[in-house]
Amino acid sequence: MSSPDPGTLEKSEIQAKLLSEALPYMQRYENRTIVVKYGGHAMGDPELGQAFARDIALLKQSGVNPIVVHGGGPQIGAMLSQMGIESKFEGGLRVTDEKTVEIVEMVLAGSINKEIVAMINAEGEWAIGLCGKDGNMVFAEKAKKTVVDAGSNIERILDLGFVGDIVEVDRTLIDLLAKSEMIPVIAPVAPGRDGHTYNINADTFAGAIAGALSATRLLFLTDVPGVLDKQGNLIKKLTVAEARSLMEDGTISGGMIPKVETCISAIESGVEGVVILNGKTAHAVLLEIFTQHGAGTLIVH
Repeated sequence: MSSPDPGTLEKSEIQAKLLSEALPYMQRYENRTIVVKYGGHAMGDPELGQAFARDIALLKQSGVNPIVVHGGGPQIGAMLSQMGIESKFEGGLRVTDEKTVEIVEMVLAGSINKEIVAMINAEGEWAIGLCGKDGNMVFAEKAKKTVVDAGSNIERILDLGFVGDIVEVDRTLIDLLAKSEMIPVIAPVAPGRDGHTYNINADTFAGAIAGALSATRLLFLTDVPGVLDKQGNLIKKLTVAEARSLMEDGTISGGMIPKVETCISAIESGVEGVVILNGKTAHAVLLEIFTQHGAGTLIVH
């Protein structure tokens, strides 16, 4: 009988150690809801996409109740360009007219949504693709956005067309799917009471879903490691008060401000903790949930 290969033994020992370290965290999150907002560059990388799908499947197999909300800005832009429709922006936000919202729904609730569903199903789980229209899950209204003109310092209202703000979330369908052992994958498109379809910011949509479900965790997969201090080091944990203070002193700036504001809004809606982490790191979701130090910045009440 041949001796075991030392390299194989060492690899097995490492795997056993990792599993033993993960076990307490698996027990901690058993039967808990975790909402994951999937977007950024991770969506365009097949290897990262497969790692993400594997993470979501493993969460489900570990007794966690994962829910995926996804974006798709670059894919929408590419499709609009292909269709000969010019992308217009106001105050950094995409103007969504009637033609554009049809493309948005087609890309988000169609091709992207089904691609993510297929990836998770390939890992042995049952994922189902949805959008805010399904089961009257989410209702929206026309977004009211204002900007201050730099020259005149006068505030003006932006007309973004069919861009919406969420006004109502009904968790009935999501709860039914959770009891059926299915993983909801939700596109941020929702109807309005006025009969129109609205495009919703994916971060805002994920925050509203997580808040309605009183989720234990809301994970934002981004293109950065998390919130950084002024020296560029990752801040592992922040309270809401500390996060607000860092926005006031300029440590949190630019595109991270709306992300952190969404985190705070979700926490105030009932989410236990929100994490901003790097979606370009393979298995970032598992590293955050099942390791002691996590993988990003955790914001708590």
